[in-house]
Amino acid sequence: MKKNVGTADRVIRFIIAAVLVGLFIGNIVTGTVGIILLVLAAVFVVTSIIGFCPLYALFGIKTCKTD
Repeated sequence: MKKNVGTADRVIRFIIAAVLVGLFIGNIVTGTVGIILLVLAAVFVVTSIIGFCPLYALFGIKTCKTD
């Protein structure tokens, strides 16, 4: 897997994941919607860590500068 997620994109994904987790922990979003947002947050964290996003690969998007 070639990396296709750049540094700025990784930071933004981590921030969004933190906000989603915060909404769930703060009981602002609960139930099924809350669980879906937690799963989405987990996907954001994982893709940030590995630097690869399958959707970016599918659509040919690349936000990193290195090959």
